[in-house]
Amino acid sequence: MASLKDVAQKANVSITTVSRVINNNKNVNPDTRRIVLKAVKELDFRPSKFAQRLRVKSGKRKLVGLIVPDIQNPFYVDVVRGVEDMVYANDYAVIMCNFAQDEKKASLYIDIMRAEGVDGLIIAPTIHIVGKIKELIKNALPIVLIDRGIPGIDVDMVEVDNRKGASNAVELLISKGHKRIAYIGGIKEIPTSKLRYQGYLDAHKKYKIKVDKDLIEFGNSKSESGRIISEKLLSKKNRPTALFCGNNLITLGALETIHNLGLKIPSDVAIVGFDDMPWSISLNPPLTAIFQPGYEIGRSAVRMLLDRIDEPNKTCAKVTLKTQLIERKTT
Repeated sequence: MASLKDVAQKANVSITTVSRVINNNKNVNPDTRRIVLKAVKELDFRPSKFAQRLRVKSGKRKLVGLIVPDIQNPFYVDVVRGVEDMVYANDYAVIMCNFAQDEKKASLYIDIMRAEGVDGLIIAPTIHIVGKIKELIKNALPIVLIDRGIPGIDVDMVEVDNRKGASNAVELLISKGHKRIAYIGGIKEIPTSKLRYQGYLDAHKKYKIKVDKDLIEFGNSKSESGRIISEKLLSKKNRPTALFCGNNLITLGALETIHNLGLKIPSDVAIVGFDDMPWSISLNPPLTAIFQPGYEIGRSAVRMLLDRIDEPNKTCAKVTLKTQLIERKTT
């Protein structure tokens, strides 16, 4: 692959002159420009888009950082797609890091993003990196939080109505005659887990159904915890007749347990998952789930971030998107 140096040697000019021609600098002699462009064509030289970003006069590198906690979760796959499509449409590029709920890894990735000079960051935070995020805000780096907020911090954010979505899921189960409904939540300290738990409680309160604390368990948001906790719940003498699972990976683990125990859905136990999955309709029976618009979360976050980059002093905003209850055959 030809380099700037190769083009400069062939055209008998300096590397700086070649760079000026490639970047459409007007202060180049027309004859010199013609010679350089001829050399570019003959050598099939292709300029580095990344290098060009580093030279933009606006001071922007047109580079956005995205930090997510678990890329194995299909929800974040949709978010990443939304971010990537939106940054590309606005002539930006994105660097994505997955910190796998690891505090040290998240902190490292934030430092790397800053070192790379990103124009802004989109982060799905955990409580362990609150200090790091406060530091970024203090240093005036544009930030948008997605999925999870941080109490007491004024920052742009895109979320879904987790509480209402969870309430809708449990209300559906109640409408089907269920009163012993278990809740299997993700990491207890995460705001989304708390809000979905509140939605679970809201539905019980609305229909005056007593909450059985023995039917409420929190795990680590992984499928393994869904499998282990659901086995514990469904092995009880007075077991729940329905499960409400706090995310899609937990739902997968619960479905595995139900299958292993030889129980039938929904006659033996009903199940609703928070997060629809691409394969939900292909399950047997097809899964009833709360759909949250991950793709639109990603797109909205980019719009907010680009606005913040252009107007650093504007008032912070929060966008709350609606969820959708998709009823299939597991209730």
